[in-house]
Amino acid sequence: MSSPEDGTLARAAVDALTGQLALLPKPGLPDPRDLRARASGADHCALRWSAKALTPGLVAMAAAARRTGEATPRLREELGAIGRCTEHSVALAGGGHRGALWALGLLVAATALEPGAAPADVAAAAKRIAAHPDRRAPRRPSRGSSVSAKYGAAGARGEARAGFPHVRRALGALAATRSAGATEPQARLDALLTVMSTLQDTELLHTIGPLGLRLVQAGARGVLEAGGTATEAGRQALSAFDADLHVRAWSPRGSAGLLAGALFLDSLSAPVSSRARAA
Repeated sequence: MSSPEDGTLARAAVDALTGQLALLPKPGLPDPRDLRARASGADHCALRWSAKALTPGLVAMAAAARRTGEATPRLREELGAIGRCTEHSVALAGGGHRGALWALGLLVAATALEPGAAPADVAAAAKRIAAHPDRRAPRRPSRGSSVSAKYGAAGARGEARAGFPHVRRALGALAATRSAGATEPQARLDALLTVMSTLQDTELLHTIGPLGLRLVQAGARGVLEAGGTATEAGRQALSAFDADLHVRAWSPRGSAGLLAGALFLDSLSAPVSSRARAA
């Protein structure tokens, strides 16, 4: 049985995901500009709608973690089963968010295990959960695991088993950019680019290979090295990078899910006033 705290965590996670969707311009990723484009507007609306379909599954994951009380193999298997059911519900609501569900599900469960913990401690708890194999998972390899094996990339599972290093990097970028006086959207875009600049995105590896992935990483680094999105030079670099990815139809989706994880952890310690300002 779930508690009010479980619902609060789930809603915070979904808010983080929809907050990520609201950012613009996101290079190669869906953003509010798509609402003005006849071809992709329906897709962006579907992503916003289907994000809310994650809520019951995330509530159940938080409740499972709170009931179990520690990062056991049984908890890992229960989270996997809930995740697969949630993927089905999200598909019926419009699809998407598979990577975000993996990251947010583990982080929500870890937060329920460690209520009030600092983001680094929550990430460590998620690492302990992810360390256990899911013995009930389908035996057929996923596309992400096949790509990880082919190229030696960490992939979503490796990211979790390492304690979400890119989520922690995004949190560091958020803090640094805010302290430098940037607006909240600028801080979030810089955090996204920070993830994008080093993440071995298995979706990109599958669609465009290692060379394409390196080009995407270099483009993200170029924006940050130009001063980030709070500077005129950084905004010009972002505009060029964004246009290039859209022309090529390259989509670094893995970075978006990890940014959502960072925004979720950030929201747990943010004062109410700053959350309202960011909305």
